[in-house]
Amino acid sequence: MQPSFDLDGRVALVTGGSSGLGRAMAMALAGAGAAVVVAARRREALEESVAMIQAQGGRAAALEADLADPAGLDAVARQAAEPFGTVTILVNAAGVNLRQPIDEVDLASWQLTLQLHLGTPFFLSRALVPGMRDKGYGRIINLASLQSQRAFANSAPYGAGKGGIVQLTRAMAEAWSKDGINANAIAPGFFPTELTAPVFDDPQTAEAMAAKTAIGRNGTLEDIAGPTVFLASPAAGYVTGQTLFVDGGFTAR
Repeated sequence: MQPSFDLDGRVALVTGGSSGLGRAMAMALAGAGAAVVVAARRREALEESVAMIQAQGGRAAALEADLADPAGLDAVARQAAEPFGTVTILVNAAGVNLRQPIDEVDLASWQLTLQLHLGTPFFLSRALVPGMRDKGYGRIINLASLQSQRAFANSAPYGAGKGGIVQLTRAMAEAWSKDGINANAIAPGFFPTELTAPVFDDPQTAEAMAAKTAIGRNGTLEDIAGPTVFLASPAAGYVTGQTLFVDGGFTAR
């Protein structure tokens, strides 16, 4: 029996789909057959993601939204279903890392970071669960991090959020898996994105991070595609509540 990685007929919502890992994950889902809605604040970047997906033969639509606004998440969930129908795959990839020294973290920065990394994934997922339940199929993919297990300097709020998302993923799985809605997380290593620009802008730092992996290199955006499609697909039907580290063996050492 061959496992099914086919997402034809599925509709995916990818937050943070305007760049970086979110864009790469959206392109991977579209390549596997899903119609994809990418959501973020920057209209021009969203339209670029849509154009890239369409150029590879996929279907996509842009949803401009402030995902840090908790009052607007129910509207995001409703609007995400308008272009293609009920969303049955959700990728919570939107995030921010303000990189403040721990003694300089202010309340606004703390609240923004924790909202994007914990509050938004929780309330947006919960808003989409009824539609997934009606379809008898749901896949929630949260974004964890190396900082779900490791501490890095100047990242206390980010690390707190990424530690929390691992447990939130388990809680989602416990609550919703019985309805066919599986929740898992992907914890990327160092990939070249806007969020990790301070690392990749310094070749020595990038090389040092690569040397800490078992594979001996940092990630490329293509490396995130397979894990994303797997966790979104019927092939992952018995996988839930898990965090998959896609880090080249960084945390294995």
